[in-house]
Amino acid sequence: MKITEENFILKLKQRDDKALEYVIDNYGWIIKSIVKKNLYNLEMYQDECINDILLGLWNNIESFDEERSTFKNWIAGISKYKTIDYRRKYLKNLQYEDIDNMEIKTEDNTCKELIENEISQELENMLSHLKDKDKELFLKLYVEEKDIDTISEETGMNRDVIYNRVSRSKKKLRDIFKTGER
Repeated sequence: MKITEENFILKLKQRDDKALEYVIDNYGWIIKSIVKKNLYNLEMYQDECINDILLGLWNNIESFDEERSTFKNWIAGISKYKTIDYRRKYLKNLQYEDIDNMEIKTEDNTCKELIENEISQELENMLSHLKDKDKELFLKLYVEEKDIDTISEETGMNRDVIYNRVSRSKKKLRDIFKTGER
């Protein structure tokens, strides 16, 4: 059976290799452009990232729901988040790089600062949809990595209230970013 736009998702779910080839031929440009845009200065990670995106697509095709989003948007979302993971991986590797193995004598923080700024801007954009108090709780819990008891003491809020507010905030963000609204 020939792989077409109408049946490639079904064939992917049935683990047909030709369906993956169809995705690469017809949607590969989306993956490649997102990877190149977000990892423009990390060329050594680009091919590995593209392969991971395709592997993630292959392993998680069951989670794709045609009623919620188009395949194009779904694969673009996977690509965007995978490139963010690779930027974080790069930043983490910078922290642990052995100074004896470095070829340059001065450290260039420009790339690191650009990536940190972009991640910070994306986080700020995402959290801008929340109320100030919920944003503050989110930052304390997930960025500063404080535990609930500490946050409860600092804010004077009950633990259950904190859990409820964070849960509602997470649901709100999920709903906003799943549908692509902003």
